[in-house]
Amino acid sequence: MITVTLIRDNNQAITGFMVNGHAQAAPHGQDIVCAGVSALTQSSIMGIERHLQREINLVQDRNGLKIELADRPDSLTAAVFETMLLGLTEIAKLYPKSVRIIEHRR
Repeated sequence: MITVTLIRDNNQAITGFMVNGHAQAAPHGQDIVCAGVSALTQSSIMGIERHLQREINLVQDRNGLKIELADRPDSLTAAVFETMLLGLTEIAKLYPKSVRIIEHRR
């Protein structure tokens, strides 16, 4: 199962997220669930870092992916993260045994 853990601040704004696990919905290289989650999370990272030019702390290794904003979230970072969450939520509805979304508040 893929677990997406969202980190929200006291104002409910997403400040980062972690992704780990595997969907195991199909053989390696053919798993559309993994591909969808990867596309959404990687696009959000590129949107935040490259398009919005916000500084991030990013760790990507065998255990998964973790991103946190270096500064406070704003309306633009919120738009990117919340759009990512909309897509992830739809995937989780279609594949509830493959994707779990958890929210933590700091």
